[in-house]
Amino acid sequence: MPARRVAWVSDPSASSPTSRPYVDKVAWVRVADRRLLAARSAGKELFYLPGGKREPGESDVQTLAREIEEELSVTVEPSTAVHIGTFEAPADARTDGRVVRLTCYTADHRGEPAPSREIAEITWLTSGDGDRVSAANRLVLEHLHHAGLID
Repeated sequence: MPARRVAWVSDPSASSPTSRPYVDKVAWVRVADRRLLAARSAGKELFYLPGGKREPGESDVQTLAREIEEELSVTVEPSTAVHIGTFEAPADARTDGRVVRLTCYTADHRGEPAPSREIAEITWLTSGDGDRVSAANRLVLEHLHHAGLID
Protein backbone atom coordinates (compact mmCIF):
# COMPACT_ATOMS: atom_id res chain seq x y z
CA MET A 1 0.00 0.00 0.00
CA PRO A 2 1.55 3.33 -0.95
CA ALA A 3 1.86 6.15 1.55
CA ARG A 4 -0.64 8.95 1.11
CA ARG A 5 -2.05 12.02 2.67
CA VAL A 6 -5.57 11.05 3.67
CA ALA A 7 -7.21 14.25 4.69
CA TRP A 8 -6.55 17.94 4.75
CA VAL A 9 -9.69 18.89 6.55
CA SER A 10 -10.82 20.99 9.46
CA ASP A 11 -12.57 17.98 10.98
CA PRO A 12 -9.92 15.54 12.31
CA SER A 13 -12.60 12.93 12.93
CA ALA A 14 -13.23 12.63 9.18
CA SER A 15 -13.31 9.00 8.18
CA SER A 16 -10.50 7.42 6.25
CA PRO A 17 -10.90 5.39 3.09
CA THR A 18 -8.59 2.76 4.58
CA SER A 19 -10.32 -0.47 5.52
CA ARG A 20 -7.24 -2.15 6.97
CA PRO A 21 -6.46 -2.09 10.69
CA TYR A 22 -4.52 1.02 11.61
CA VAL A 23 -2.37 2.43 14.37
CA ASP A 24 -3.99 5.67 15.52
CA LYS A 25 -1.43 8.32 16.52
CA VAL A 26 -1.53 12.03 17.28
CA ALA A 27 1.58 14.13 16.57
CA TRP A 28 2.92 17.60 17.27
CA VAL A 29 4.24 19.57 14.32
CA ARG A 30 6.77 22.05 15.70
CA VAL A 31 8.59 24.07 13.06
CA ALA A 32 11.39 26.52 13.92
CA ASP A 33 13.94 28.08 11.61
CA ARG A 34 12.41 26.15 8.67
CA ARG A 35 13.10 22.79 10.36
CA LEU A 36 10.77 20.21 11.92
CA LEU A 37 11.27 18.86 15.43
CA ALA A 38 11.60 15.07 15.59
CA ALA A 39 12.45 12.51 18.27
CA ARG A 40 14.02 9.07 18.35
CA SER A 41 13.08 6.49 20.96
CA ALA A 42 15.76 4.51 22.75
CA GLY A 43 16.61 1.38 20.77
CA LYS A 44 15.05 2.69 17.53
CA GLU A 45 16.75 3.86 14.37
CA LEU A 46 14.13 6.15 12.82
CA PHE A 47 12.98 9.55 14.04
CA TYR A 48 9.30 10.38 14.39
CA LEU A 49 7.12 13.36 15.17
CA PRO A 50 6.63 13.70 18.92
CA GLY A 51 3.29 12.32 20.06
CA GLY A 52 1.73 8.91 20.36
CA LYS A 53 -1.31 6.74 20.84
CA ARG A 54 -4.41 7.92 22.63
CA GLU A 55 -5.63 6.41 25.87
CA PRO A 56 -9.30 5.36 26.13
CA GLY A 57 -11.61 8.38 26.14
CA GLU A 58 -8.93 10.92 25.22
CA SER A 59 -9.49 13.53 22.54
CA ASP A 60 -6.78 14.30 20.00
CA VAL A 61 -5.74 17.43 21.90
CA GLN A 62 -5.67 15.63 25.26
CA THR A 63 -3.48 12.93 23.71
CA LEU A 64 -1.22 15.56 22.19
CA ALA A 65 -0.74 17.43 25.47
CA ARG A 66 -0.09 14.26 27.49
CA GLU A 67 2.33 12.71 25.00
CA ILE A 68 4.36 15.89 24.47
CA GLU A 69 4.68 16.41 28.22
CA GLU A 70 5.82 12.77 28.62
CA GLU A 71 8.28 12.80 25.73
CA LEU A 72 9.70 16.33 25.73
CA SER A 73 8.79 17.91 29.11
CA VAL A 74 6.93 20.66 27.22
CA THR A 75 3.46 21.95 28.07
CA VAL A 76 1.25 22.25 24.99
CA GLU A 77 -1.39 25.01 25.13
CA PRO A 78 -4.55 23.03 24.21
CA SER A 79 -6.57 26.11 23.21
CA THR A 80 -4.02 26.89 20.46
CA ALA A 81 -4.00 23.44 18.82
CA VAL A 82 -4.73 23.54 15.08
CA HIS A 83 -5.23 20.39 13.01
CA ILE A 84 -2.95 20.58 9.98
CA GLY A 85 -3.57 17.20 8.39
CA THR A 86 -4.04 13.48 8.71
CA PHE A 87 -1.61 11.18 6.95
CA GLU A 88 -1.52 7.42 6.40
CA ALA A 89 1.29 5.10 5.41
CA PRO A 90 2.33 1.50 6.02
CA ALA A 91 3.48 0.95 9.60
CA ASP A 92 7.22 0.39 9.86
CA ALA A 93 8.45 -3.07 10.86
CA ARG A 94 4.92 -4.55 10.57
CA THR A 95 4.05 -7.46 8.31
CA ASP A 96 0.32 -7.59 9.06
CA GLY A 97 -0.68 -4.84 6.61
CA ARG A 98 -1.31 -2.24 9.30
CA VAL A 99 -1.06 1.41 8.49
CA VAL A 100 -0.28 4.36 10.70
CA ARG A 101 -2.87 7.13 10.77
CA LEU A 102 -1.01 10.21 11.94
CA THR A 103 -3.25 13.12 12.96
CA CYS A 104 -1.04 16.21 13.15
CA TYR A 105 -1.47 19.44 15.10
CA THR A 106 0.51 22.58 15.66
CA ALA A 107 0.17 24.24 19.06
CA ASP A 108 1.85 26.86 21.16
CA HIS A 109 3.84 25.57 24.10
CA ARG A 110 5.69 26.48 27.29
CA GLY A 111 9.20 25.19 27.88
CA GLU A 112 12.02 24.04 25.66
CA PRO A 113 11.89 20.53 24.18
CA ALA A 114 14.25 18.15 25.94
CA PRO A 115 14.37 14.35 25.68
CA SER A 116 12.66 12.42 28.47
CA ARG A 117 13.95 9.04 29.58
CA GLU A 118 11.97 7.30 26.79
CA ILE A 119 13.54 9.55 24.14
CA ALA A 120 17.16 8.96 23.16
CA GLU A 121 17.54 12.03 20.98
CA ILE A 122 15.73 14.99 19.45
CA THR A 123 16.72 16.70 16.22
CA TRP A 124 15.50 19.23 13.66
CA LEU A 125 14.78 17.88 10.16
CA THR A 126 14.40 19.29 6.66
CA SER A 127 12.68 17.78 3.64
CA GLY A 128 15.99 16.13 2.73
CA ASP A 129 15.81 13.90 5.81
CA GLY A 130 13.12 11.53 4.53
CA ASP A 131 15.43 8.55 4.91
CA ARG A 132 15.66 9.23 8.67
CA VAL A 133 11.89 8.98 9.36
CA SER A 134 9.00 6.54 8.93
CA ALA A 135 6.78 6.56 5.83
CA ALA A 136 3.98 8.52 7.56
CA ASN A 137 6.44 11.10 8.83
CA ARG A 138 7.93 11.38 5.33
CA LEU A 139 4.50 12.49 4.11
CA VAL A 140 4.45 15.24 6.72
CA LEU A 141 7.95 16.39 5.71
CA GLU A 142 6.86 16.51 2.06
CA HIS A 143 3.68 18.39 2.91
CA LEU A 144 5.50 20.99 4.99
CA HIS A 145 8.12 21.43 2.27
CA HIS A 146 5.48 21.93 -0.45
CA ALA A 147 3.73 24.44 1.83
CA GLY A 148 7.01 26.40 2.06
CA LEU A 149 7.36 25.87 5.82
CA ILE A 150 10.56 23.80 5.92
CA ASP A 151 13.65 23.64 3.74
